[in-house]
Amino acid sequence: MEIELTLVEVSRPKTTLAVTRGAARLLMVLGFAPLLEVGLPNGRRADIMAISPRGRIAICEVKSGLEDYRADRKWGDYLPFCDAFYFAVAPEFPRQILPEGPGLIVADAFDGAVIVDPPETPLAPARRKALTLAFARLAAFRAVVG
Repeated sequence: MEIELTLVEVSRPKTTLAVTRGAARLLMVLGFAPLLEVGLPNGRRADIMAISPRGRIAICEVKSGLEDYRADRKWGDYLPFCDAFYFAVAPEFPRQILPEGPGLIVADAFDGAVIVDPPETPLAPARRKALTLAFARLAAFRAVVG
């Protein structure tokens, strides 16, 4: 009996959803409380923003594929608003094109793994307080509104 395998191309929205879900699950395992699609004071939107029990803030920029990465070079705009920055990508993403420096999470719809730890860049206390308050308020509003 001959078995034929076919390559199934996953659409970018499905890949984005899967990587986002897996990265958020990983962050929870690591002790972080994640929120998705968080607006930042500079007008950017973090795909995932998460806070640790000690108040450490991490941001993950999800990249669904090479085209998504090449079309979007704004990742540096997230750095002033987190202690740790990660790219989160699917297992098949060409990781060699990513810049050195940021952390790296490889994830699918079920789980993820930290491949590269990000450098620690502690936020100033006043900015941390403002971001933490905004994060808490956003989480509370989402919990009520759904």
